[in-house]
Amino acid sequence: MKKVAVIFTGGTISMKADERLKAAIPALSGEEILAKVTGIEKMAHIEPFVYGNYPGPHITPEMMLELSKITKEFIDRPDIAGVIITHGTDSLEETAYFLDLILHEQKPVVVTGAMRNSSELGYDGPANLAASICTVCSSESMNKGVLVVMNNQVNSADEVTKTHTLALDTFQSMDFGPLGIVDQDKVIYYRKRKSRQHILTDTIEPRIALIKAGAGMDSSFIKFSVDSGMKGIVIEGMGRGNVPPQMVEGIQYAISKNIPVVLVSRCPKGRVLDSYGYPGGGKELRDLGVILGDNMSGQKARIKLMLILGITNDMNEVKNLFEKGLYSTI
Repeated sequence: MKKVAVIFTGGTISMKADERLKAAIPALSGEEILAKVTGIEKMAHIEPFVYGNYPGPHITPEMMLELSKITKEFIDRPDIAGVIITHGTDSLEETAYFLDLILHEQKPVVVTGAMRNSSELGYDGPANLAASICTVCSSESMNKGVLVVMNNQVNSADEVTKTHTLALDTFQSMDFGPLGIVDQDKVIYYRKRKSRQHILTDTIEPRIALIKAGAGMDSSFIKFSVDSGMKGIVIEGMGRGNVPPQMVEGIQYAISKNIPVVLVSRCPKGRVLDSYGYPGGGKELRDLGVILGDNMSGQKARIKLMLILGITNDMNEVKNLFEKGLYSTI
């Protein structure tokens, strides 16, 4: 049997209801979670590692960087077939994408969690962990980057997002669907993942603002972000990648200070493009120097910009790392 490292970071998978608070809190140890996975001894040899017991919103980019180093140490060991990371679902997609960008390993790395805590009927943590073990142990999972396995679906870290606050199938790849499924302890892949990017860095720039555009908004938040020391700004624009005209002044202000501004859409599906030429339209924004973020979510564009600014402050290089192969340079 293969040996699999399981890194426990916390999240709902490690929680149970506290009678005094009448709410779920971190409580289960890694060993207690593993004990709930029926037949685990027939699937793999498990080497547990406890990073902590943090709720999803408590995870920071600095902690993600630490996790990437711990994960790489396990991956580099010849006796380890792959790594599973248990994680709170609120920030799971961000950590998974961070790891997908910074790690460039052949062995599989899977991030998983739970939507129901261990005190609830239908606690899904053990099933998700079992499916993750099956995924890591499959030779078909090699060279697929970081994967997110929940509800017997296998998704790539760059595509998946949490779509529902409660549903067990909350993690969805909005544009393309899952890479595959886990069925009767076997992983079946239906398609290949798109080509990966790799950003090798030991440092990150966490001071990245994320601003969502709404009707009638002005430049106040953008200017505040610049003046308060943010080193990059991600804007979730409207539709195809447009903003209210009152936001343009702030965007110009940020770019004049050599602060990269990345534009994505607040729509859950589709990519941004410089299609519209009116004030605040994508064409005007791109002409000003705004970087287009394809079909990325705001939270993932923010993670990517953190890593890019860890290796370069050159605006052209930042633009190239976001737009290469996706947009015309004309």
